[in-house]
Amino acid sequence: MYGGKSPDELLSGSFSKSWLHDKWAPLVGGLFGFVGACYVNYGTGRPPLSGIQKHIAAALAVGAACTMIDKWRDAHFAEKDATLRHYISLHPEDFPTPERKKYADVLEYWQPIR
Repeated sequence: MYGGKSPDELLSGSFSKSWLHDKWAPLVGGLFGFVGACYVNYGTGRPPLSGIQKHIAAALAVGAACTMIDKWRDAHFAEKDATLRHYISLHPEDFPTPERKKYADVLEYWQPIR
């Protein structure tokens, strides 16, 4: 059940991103880089925070990589949505607007057997 929206309205991209959307990838990537450097130190038998410059470099590098991957992902899905919107605009007869149904029309009568 689509709520009576046409396929064009569903792919219109009229949603708003949260305030955390653009900060999520660098924060999580930086955290993984920092924890990864701590893990490498633990594996080599050194104190977890020794060589703090490696932690900073790893956090920056992995945070930047995650940001680039997130931007590539957004561009990929934008292109995919544009392709779908174009196909739907060329073939509207294949995508009729669904009719709205109530649960009473969809669900069958049920009587418990005890």
